[in-house]
Amino acid sequence: MTDSVARLTPVPASDAPRPAPLAEDLTVLVVDDEPSNLASLRKIFERDQMRVFTAENAKAALEVARHHRVQVVLTDLMMPGTSGVDLLKALKELSPDTEVVLMTAYGTVETAVQAMREGAYDFVEKPLKRMQIVKTVRKAAERFSLVAENRSLRKEIELLTTREIVGQSGALRRVLEIATQAAPSMATVLVLGESGTGKELIARYIHSKSQRSTGPFVAVNCAAIPESILEAELFGHERGAFTGAVGKREGRFARARGGTLFLDEIGELTPQVQVKLLRVLQEGEYEPVGGDMVRADVRIVAATNRDLAAEVEGGRFREDLYYRLNVIAVTAPPLRARREDIPLLVDHFLGVYCKKNGRSRLALSREALSKLLDYEWPGNVRELENVIERGAVLARGDTLGLGDLPDAVAQAAPRAPDSLEFPIGTPLEEVEQRLIRATLKHTSGDKRLAAQLLGISTRTIYRKLGEG
Repeated sequence: MTDSVARLTPVPASDAPRPAPLAEDLTVLVVDDEPSNLASLRKIFERDQMRVFTAENAKAALEVARHHRVQVVLTDLMMPGTSGVDLLKALKELSPDTEVVLMTAYGTVETAVQAMREGAYDFVEKPLKRMQIVKTVRKAAERFSLVAENRSLRKEIELLTTREIVGQSGALRRVLEIATQAAPSMATVLVLGESGTGKELIARYIHSKSQRSTGPFVAVNCAAIPESILEAELFGHERGAFTGAVGKREGRFARARGGTLFLDEIGELTPQVQVKLLRVLQEGEYEPVGGDMVRADVRIVAATNRDLAAEVEGGRFREDLYYRLNVIAVTAPPLRARREDIPLLVDHFLGVYCKKNGRSRLALSREALSKLLDYEWPGNVRELENVIERGAVLARGDTLGLGDLPDAVAQAAPRAPDSLEFPIGTPLEEVEQRLIRATLKHTSGDKRLAAQLLGISTRTIYRKLGEG
């Protein structure tokens, strides 16, 4: 039989009652080298209100699949030239989600097993029974829809959980420059900064740029795990190590093997856990509760919103551990130190939460943006995100306006310009001191962050202010 052109015209709907609809219109491609079989199957599916394409050989079938979104392909197994199994393989390369049902008059267990291994949804024998073939095709289409829905949900979850660092401010760029330089090494990184500034995002950024990026990223909030189980949670335990340890359990260090372990709120570690963590950093090994020493194959990134140097002075944090953690330190800038990033962050969060809540993308009014820029953001980026999520849910129109913001934000006092003026002839030393003091006020006295913003060392700040 010579090659024929696929019939690309959809079959018109009949007057037959429409069955319960699927999540989307069902499109089926029927492939058979016998025109009479094509005609018969076309009539069967058109009665069931399906959109139908037909093809008399594999070449024509692939051409249809390249130009149309087909949920189910119903193909004959034995055809001249390319068999149904070969067509199945080609279809799975072209459109992996398309479900394929094979039909044959020569059905054997061996052929069925081969077809299923190659990804066929089902296998039916001729002569076909109308109810059976319609039911099989509909079930295959339901599976197609379920897979597509699951993929969409996974993408949405990934969008919400795999966060990105948004911003172009100088303060943020300087942090990322340090992180980028540190990432390829095995050096321990300490991420400092206020709550809500995105310390975990910086840790994930370091992991993504490291030689361990293909390994796991395991995050642990040390403040969220009760003291009594923190040691076992981090290092694991053997069966019977303590009351309730009915079996062996891997800790976070084991789960992060080959990757990065992010220890958030590191300042909350108990003295006992501090000792064990120090051994990991010094010797590269740890001891599960009730077990033997294990080699640690992890890169550690730690974070805290506490002043660890003050914690050391107060005797609440080991000095030797502090220096082991503080090999490379970066400070996540507070939102008030990177206000120019607020419009970018707002635009990003509007996109995320409008999509999450199934509504059209909201515009942002000029008055609302002005107040978002005026507000001091004590909760930093996390607080801004919450405000935008709230607005995406409560906004009644197609614009996020002043009335959609929380009172604390909507009533924020106008902010004084972040600038200093000096008369011509002001001594350079005075200019430097005033600029440093103004920056320290801006960073609530954080000298490390002030130095980062000014592009100088912390030691220079002490020297310029006569404190070093």
